[in-house]
Amino acid sequence: MADQLSSDLASLRINRDAPPAPSATRKLIVPLVLVAAVGAAAFFGWQRVQGELFKTPVRTTEIAMISPSQADVQVTATGYVIPQITSKVGSKLPGRLAKVLIKEGDTVKEGQVIAQLEDNDQRSQLAATSSRVGVAKARISTARAQLNELDQQIEREQGLVKSGAVGKANLDDMTARRASLREAVSAAEAETNAAQADVGFVGIGLKDRIIVAPISGRVVTKPATPGSFVGGIGSPEPIAELVDFTSLMVEADVPEPRLHLVKMGGPCEIILDAYPNKRYRCEAAALGQRVNRSKATIMVKVKFDPNDDISDVLPEMSARVSFLSQKISEAAKNEKPKKVVSNDAVADRNGAKVVFVVTEGKLHAVPVKLGGAVGSSVELLDGPPQGTKVVSKPTNDTVDGQRIKETDK
Repeated sequence: MADQLSSDLASLRINRDAPPAPSATRKLIVPLVLVAAVGAAAFFGWQRVQGELFKTPVRTTEIAMISPSQADVQVTATGYVIPQITSKVGSKLPGRLAKVLIKEGDTVKEGQVIAQLEDNDQRSQLAATSSRVGVAKARISTARAQLNELDQQIEREQGLVKSGAVGKANLDDMTARRASLREAVSAAEAETNAAQADVGFVGIGLKDRIIVAPISGRVVTKPATPGSFVGGIGSPEPIAELVDFTSLMVEADVPEPRLHLVKMGGPCEIILDAYPNKRYRCEAAALGQRVNRSKATIMVKVKFDPNDDISDVLPEMSARVSFLSQKISEAAKNEKPKKVVSNDAVADRNGAKVVFVVTEGKLHAVPVKLGGAVGSSVELLDGPPQGTKVVSKPTNDTVDGQRIKETDK
């Protein structure tokens, strides 16, 4: 009976260490927070997806440079300035550079000494072979002196033999000795010739350690430095690279279907990307001997007019060549190209003229200053540079910062 009472009393005791039961408010807040988080993630995700899926399609065009000779243009092609005469100067012999007498940008003449290899070993060898030549020549002189002396003795002996004063045996010995001395002279002469040949061979090797310019031109790379090992299979790098700047031509890729518009010897003009406001007169000089099937183009070489100053033209510059129907006059040559854009690409925003530049899929409104009309285009006196991609026909809905995708439609 007592145990039953104790058990009943224990069941009525309050356990103060047990965690409190969650309240009704807390039960309501937690689901609301979770729903809000999921909703925010869905909203921002939809914004991003919507931006990718619903980009405004626009057509684009580019800002271009138009030559004053545009009316005479038959076909336009792009290419690069390529020197026709170049030389990567190396060493015939492997060795270490003792001197380098040029630097990048120097102009050198054909045959000018530009570098020198270490040659102490070669000079020592030359001195040794020259000494052998001297020894061989001394042997020749000695053998010839002995032969001359013996000739005199034989001449006297022959007189005595003829008079009967002496016998012939001694004369025969002298004659045999004379033949031996003649062979000695011949051997000394051959040894001298061989030594002289060695001197010549060593001299050539010594000469090859002096590096000369094989062509006249300009040094276009940083030359090797003194102490560098050059020449031989293990050193493919040249000592210096020379370019004959008088041989500069532009090699332009002409579309195959328009090749018939290019006449060899016909006039053309060159505009370099590096100097967009400068024009160079040129002449179609040579036609490539094969078609580039992947691009459907044929290379045409054009040469600069010898009366034009091309001192600022460098190899590998990008160029645009316009083949013309008539030659550019001296007066027209000084007219600068015009930067133009299509009339349709210019829009009015807040009383100002702007173009919408395309940058990484977004539009940026850039103010422009316009000049006169050039056909269906307008001259840009101030604005984005040549080659900038802009919206071809912006509408009233086209705004700064708008995300777009390019289309041909």
